[in-house]
Amino acid sequence: QLQLVESGGGLVQPGGSLRLSCAASGFTLDYYAIGWFRQAPGKEREGVSCISRSGGSTNYADSVKGRFTISRDNAKNTVYLQMNSLKPEDTAVYYCAKLRSIHPTLCPLTAAHFDSWGQGTQVTVSS
Repeated sequence: QLQLVESGGGLVQPGGSLRLSCAASGFTLDYYAIGWFRQAPGKEREGVSCISRSGGSTNYADSVKGRFTISRDNAKNTVYLQMNSLKPEDTAVYYCAKLRSIHPTLCPLTAAHFDSWGQGTQVTVSS
């Protein structure tokens, strides 16, 4: 069964760091671009970052540029999101998903282009 599982969320103080992991099972992760999305209470799901199949192309929302870094280890079938200088407005449930199509470089931040969503991991930034 094709599945993505997020982990690494938690409670952190403003200015702190977390590293989220997105582990795949039931399929080979390196066929697909992988995206990270987040959804805060009362808000729509928004794209945070995306990494292409090879890892050669990445995409970030303006709100996280310079603070978040996406990476992938295809040998471990895992994608990571390193989050530094966290702010209270980063508080949300973070989800990973795979791009619907197999494409070498496409890496959008639009949720409609993705499927096989994980269950999410809660990130709370608060003092």
